[in-house]
Order: sequence, then structure tokens, then C-alpha cells
Amino acid sequence: MALTKCGKCGGEISNGLAICPTCGAKRSGTNSSTPTKIIVLVLICVAVGLTAARFIRTGEAPTSPPPSPAPTSSANFQETKIKAEGGDANAQNLLGEIYSKGNGAPQNYKEAAKWYRSSADQGDAGAQTHLAQLYEAGQGVPRDESEAAMWFQRAAEQGDVNAQYSLAAMFTAGRGVNANDHEAVKWYTKAAEQGDSLAQYNLGRRSLAGQGVPKDPVEAYKWLSLAGAQGEPDAVKARDDLKQSMSSGQLSEGQRRVEAFVPKKQKSVP
Repeated sequence: MALTKCGKCGGEISNGLAICPTCGAKRSGTNSSTPTKIIVLVLICVAVGLTAARFIRTGEAPTSPPPSPAPTSSANFQETKIKAEGGDANAQNLLGEIYSKGNGAPQNYKEAAKWYRSSADQGDAGAQTHLAQLYEAGQGVPRDESEAAMWFQRAAEQGDVNAQYSLAAMFTAGRGVNANDHEAVKWYTKAAEQGDSLAQYNLGRRSLAGQGVPKDPVEAYKWLSLAGAQGEPDAVKARDDLKQSMSSGQLSEGQRRVEAFVPKKQKSVP
């Protein structure tokens, strides 16, 4: 067995020992924690190496595993179809949406229109709006703006905010119906009161110009501010331009109306 001399007492120490059996001094050049440190360093290097390899492959720092994707409508397609064929209006509307978006079944506007109509005939406002949109675009059915306006009106009268805005736009442009500022303002107002930003912007512009409503800069400020707060950039610019010509009293009243506004409960297409 190989032996070394103790640097303190001169006694002999076998290479397997780290401490001199004679004086208890540590063996020269030996650190009892060295093996542990080596192991720790090896583990750290392995971990760093794995992290670096992942970064090189993906270009991203390690993250927690992504959450499992939420189930899509395709998983429930057969169940939905069975309910729809049984006459369930909600299922018919959902099946129409599946075919319209191609989410869970191949996209098929003709099938979408078929199921939307079945649901719309039972009074489902969402299906009525969807069916109107298909007629407006000519998808799965012949393009027919009069038919679109009729279905939008049915849904709008039930409180569907998307239908209300679309119907107002049709009355504004005279598409599918005769142009009518009074009707346009009526439906823009209903949609705006439910919080629709585009309807609020249109009302603001009309109040500013006196189109279909009395000219009223304070009311214009209110609607433009509300639309701008929802991210309509044109509304923000129009509001800021308007402020330049308003008195301090008008601005105070306009801000008071903005702060007092509480949107009505919104009904919207799912």
C-alpha cells in the first residue's frame, strides 16, 4: 500500500486516509469535501448543458409545460348533431356554427345555412343573426340583402347587439331596406346603449353633424369618449378635435355623462 508522510508530525499515512492517524492533521493537499464538491459541480454542468441544448434547439428559455388544449366542438360534433336533428334550437345554431367555421367538421356554408335556418325559425336570435350574415355575404345561400335585413331585424328586436348594429348600418346605406336616418339612429342607439363601440362612434359622429339627431356637441363628446375608451382610434381623434371648440362647461357636462354611463345588459351572438 502506498504511503505518504504527514506534513505536521512526519508520521506515515496510507493513501486511503485523509487524516494522519498519529496527530489528527489533515493530509497535505487533501480536502474531505472534494468528492462532494466534484459531484455537485458535475450535476450543475449536466443541468446547464441540458438547458443550453434546449435553448439552442428552440430559441426559447425553458418554461413550464403548456396547458392541455381545451376540447373543441369537434369532440361534441356527433352529440350536437343528434340534438339538432331532434329539434333542439341551441344545438341547431351550434351545428350551423361548426359547419360555418369548419371547426369540428369540414366547412360547408350550405349546411351551416340549413341548420341556422332551422334554429332561426324557432326564434333563436343568434341563429337569426348568423343566417342574416350568410345572406348578406351570399355564403351557402344566394346573396339577398332584403332577406338579410329581415333576419337582422328579427334578431335586433330580441336585443341581439350585433344584429342591431348591422341593421342600423343597412338603414344608413339603404341596403336591403330604404335608407332611413330615423331607423338607423334608433338601432345605433340600442346597440350603443349595450356598449357596442362602433355604434357609439356612429352616434357621436351623428350628434356632431346633426344627422338624424339634434346637433349636440356634449352628446357627441359622450359617445366619442365611450367609443374611444374601447379602442376606436377614429373616435379618439374626433373627440380630441371636438374638445377644441367646447367650453369648459360643455366639457364638464360631457365628462359627467361619460362617467354616468352604464351599459345595458348585452345580448350577443356566441
